[in-house]
Amino acid sequence: MQVENKLFDDLARVASGAAGALSGIRGEVEGQIRQQFERILAQMDVVSREEFEAMKAVAVEARARQEALEERLAALEARLSAAKAD
Repeated sequence: MQVENKLFDDLARVASGAAGALSGIRGEVEGQIRQQFERILAQMDVVSREEFEAMKAVAVEARARQEALEERLAALEARLSAAKAD
């Protein structure tokens, strides 16, 4: 009976060690994949989310200014047409 308990204890230690090793390997593989993915993205010259949001804000502001200028131009053209009609 004692031999069986020792055998089960040894098997449990081996299984525990294997689980720990697999956990370490998993972390290492995840790290390697993350590094490779970041390297690929850097080579593709992909912008970050922060850069995208900043440029989006610039584009929205430029669009608003363009629309305001179009309104001013239309008002000036209307005044000019009215002045020519007089």
